[in-house]
Order: sequence, then C-alpha cells, then structure tokens
Amino acid sequence: MAIIVNVDVMMAKRKMSLNELSAKVDLTLSNLSILKTGKAKAIRFSTLEAICIALDCQPGDILEFVADKE
Repeated sequence: MAIIVNVDVMMAKRKMSLNELSAKVDLTLSNLSILKTGKAKAIRFSTLEAICIALDCQPGDILEFVADKE
C-alpha cells in the first residue's frame, strides 16, 4: 500500500511556488520539499490544514491511497 502526496500537483494548479507555499504555511523549504517529494513518514493535521487553506483544497486533493498490485 502507498500514500501518494500530490502537493506538487495542487501547487501547479494554483500556480504557487514552493517558496510562496512555505511562507504561507510557515514550514521550512526543506520540510516542505520532503513532503512534496513523498519522502515524509507523517504529517501533522495542523500542517495539512494550513496547506489546504493556502492551496484552497481538501485533504483528499493532497493525499491519495494506491493499493499495491498483487
């Protein structure tokens, strides 16, 4: 099973740069980059909420579940 992080997709749809999102969400560029590339192991609900507010989207627009093929 895999959780896919689509922050980069939503950023592109909103025409927002990583620097701009970092400032709006109050996250460091490195932490936001880890999340964006899907290397994060966890995300706080407060961070998810801030990203959703900044990108005007729902959590389901950012996080996606893809089942492993058997």
